[in-house]
Amino acid sequence: MNTPKELRYSEEHEWVKEEDGKVRIGITDFAQSELGDIVFVELPEVGDEVTADEPFGSVESVKTVSELYAPLSGKVVAVNEDLDDSPEFVNESPYEKAWMIVIEPSDLSEMDNLMSAEEYEQMTSEE
Repeated sequence: MNTPKELRYSEEHEWVKEEDGKVRIGITDFAQSELGDIVFVELPEVGDEVTADEPFGSVESVKTVSELYAPLSGKVVAVNEDLDDSPEFVNESPYEKAWMIVIEPSDLSEMDNLMSAEEYEQMTSEE
């Protein structure tokens, strides 16, 4: 399992990368491997507000549909449109090509509630 050390992680299997006061969000390698082949991704629109621990979209695999949960609250400033035509990016490249949204967080200190790579690996090894 690939768990980049520079990212933060939520209990719902989202990853977060801070970039100049904004945060990029996607799902982890562990999550995509558990879901199987992703066939559809539903994401919010630019300008939408997301709330920490609330659903902001969903991913559909051949097995199931899973909600995506916002690890932080804020305003959506970018959406990865490539996932409309290429949902398989989630399986192939969860940390590079398959980022999902970028938000302008309303409170960047919410990052403190997220797990380090080590803590996330510990949690997933127990599942």
